[in-house]
Amino acid sequence: MSVSTFASVPSGDLIALAAGVSASGLVAGVVAGMLGVGGGIVLVPVLYQALGIIGVDESVRMPIAVGTSLATIIPTSIRSTLSHHQHGAVDWPILQKWALPTVLGVFAGAWLAGQVGGRGLTAVFACGAGLLGLYMLLGRDEWRLGDGVPVDHRRWALGLGNGCLSVMMGIGGGTFGVTVMTLYGATIHRAVATAAGFGLIIAVPGSIGMMVNGWSAEGLPPYSLGYVSLIGLSLIVPATFVAAPWGVALAHRLPRETLRFVFGVFLCLTALRMGWAWLG
Repeated sequence: MSVSTFASVPSGDLIALAAGVSASGLVAGVVAGMLGVGGGIVLVPVLYQALGIIGVDESVRMPIAVGTSLATIIPTSIRSTLSHHQHGAVDWPILQKWALPTVLGVFAGAWLAGQVGGRGLTAVFACGAGLLGLYMLLGRDEWRLGDGVPVDHRRWALGLGNGCLSVMMGIGGGTFGVTVMTLYGATIHRAVATAAGFGLIIAVPGSIGMMVNGWSAEGLPPYSLGYVSLIGLSLIVPATFVAAPWGVALAHRLPRETLRFVFGVFLCLTALRMGWAWLG
């Protein structure tokens, strides 16, 4: 795709599109701060639709949405984690213990993303978000895998899985991190705060991997570094950076049941939308 492709889109539509993407950044920032999910759960489907509107080929549309989402998570995660830290809610020892296996999982996921292509990534996103959303809506407090978040050998399997699936979905690790930590007895507020830190651990190597995988891909939109759109990045990052503290403030004011319900609804709605795109 060349720069001239934008010329075929009416200027009014381009302005509306840019405003919509920026607005999604505000929503993603609030969601990132409130739910610890990095905002990717909002950004990936929005970017997927936006890229379709401007005529980006379907074969690279989902990889670009995933790669750009991962890149936007970097500043959002920093902002969100530091805000949660001010409330004393981040479990730093857990982040330190899980860092290496999570990064290794990210590299595996980035490689797999290049193998399965855009349609495969869409299916992974829809299935992963749907299953986790149903758990958040239907799960019970008494469901437990253990009485404490693992820091022994079990963290390797959990960290690898978190990193691999998160980078393939273009999310910051909070989607799986919150679920795993609550299953091991962590409070939802502590899980959300700590999971925000997974975003940085996953997004940095993940976005680099998507840049490398897409460096020579055909059909990329203008001003892209591999599968990362610099235009999308410039529209989203300022909005998410401003909005993340708003979500953090909400997270520490809302009751546990409300947070869990909001998290589950977001995941299920997103899964339905991406599942429809995959079927189409």
